[in-house]
Amino acid sequence: MKRYFIYLAYNGKDFCGWQIQPNGISVQARIEQALSVLLQMPIAITGAGRTDAGVHARMMVAHADLPLNMEEIPNLLERLNGILPKSIVIDKIIPVNSDAHARFDALSRTYQYYITDRKNPFQYELMYKVKKMPDISKMNEAAAILFDYSDFTSFSKLHTDVKTNHCKIMQAEWAAQNDYMVFTITADRFLRNMVRSIVGTLLEVGKGKLSLDGFRRIIESKNRCNAGTSVPAHALFLTGIAYPSLITNY
Repeated sequence: MKRYFIYLAYNGKDFCGWQIQPNGISVQARIEQALSVLLQMPIAITGAGRTDAGVHARMMVAHADLPLNMEEIPNLLERLNGILPKSIVIDKIIPVNSDAHARFDALSRTYQYYITDRKNPFQYELMYKVKKMPDISKMNEAAAILFDYSDFTSFSKLHTDVKTNHCKIMQAEWAAQNDYMVFTITADRFLRNMVRSIVGTLLEVGKGKLSLDGFRRIIESKNRCNAGTSVPAHALFLTGIAYPSLITNY
């Protein structure tokens, strides 16, 4: 058995999220089933993190121990993509150190959220439509406030089983792109529902309903009830995961 990192992408519309759950079809379950069928033995994979129901990933990474040599990987990759649903694609499978861990060794994750005020039949499932575009300058001023803090309890789903609500945010900014806006945020880790609640609260700033001082007070309150409503999942994408080079340059 050798350890490999599996790089993949998926459209989260039809899934209950990344992680296996008792009442729903998850991305992890579909991949494990496919691998187990092809390799004729139980295969478990470990993802770099969780994505909620409806959230997409342009780049997710998982690790697995597989009874294969490197020369056999291209054939496995082709067969794997052949039996997985169209909403999941395996981009590459690469050998890593035997103790490499997709979740614990990740240095950072990046998410992007898309909003638009245009009705578009090709984008409505992938962007959040707002009535009017918010003030991007104000939202970026508020986003910069995030760098002053590490405790993001106010943006975390209640009653989660994590040991700490501290995260290190490295990037948080809005950018205008033609007829839509995209929010990009990078951190060493994310809490459940964190990105969607941050975006929802930033939109309140952009609409003029929340001041910059008010945004700061929400963070300092450490109370989820004070933050804005979480925006819908369908416009959120996991877009990047960074690892130390020594892991993937094995």
